[in-house]
Amino acid sequence: MELPSNAASAIALRPVLPEDKEFLHEVYASTRADELSQVAWSETQLKAFLKMQLNARDQSYRMHYHEIDDRIILFRDHPIGRLIMVRTNEEIRLADIALLPEHRGSGMGTSLIKDLMNEASNTKRPIRLQVEKTNMHAKRLYHRLGFTTMSENMTHVQMEYQPGA
Repeated sequence: MELPSNAASAIALRPVLPEDKEFLHEVYASTRADELSQVAWSETQLKAFLKMQLNARDQSYRMHYHEIDDRIILFRDHPIGRLIMVRTNEEIRLADIALLPEHRGSGMGTSLIKDLMNEASNTKRPIRLQVEKTNMHAKRLYHRLGFTTMSENMTHVQMEYQPGA
């Protein structure tokens, strides 16, 4: 879905702040909801598990990537998601993009990825990412936008967008 230009202009990014912690947990939990709906845990256990998983993932990003650009995605000044990028001289790494469920499929994620693709074209750097094999919607979106599969392992597909390809 393509966003109307007035809606696309209402999307903004700002740095993640310490007070965003609960919102980040909400976004992360929403990305794992289907997967964890089969688990017979209490609400307390589920929240503790998700908090631990998010903290481990964020810590892993910080260990592997030195210059993380961690952003809150805003739509009309309201937080709706998270975008994590790593820019080096060799590549733009799209480490994570996640929107709250009510904003998925709206074209906002596509708009943000297209902005990154423009940056990649202007700086002549590829965009690289990995996506879970089970995330069929995201894989279709990336393929539609021109990303190609570079490799796969048991759980993830490594993809790349090469400007001008």
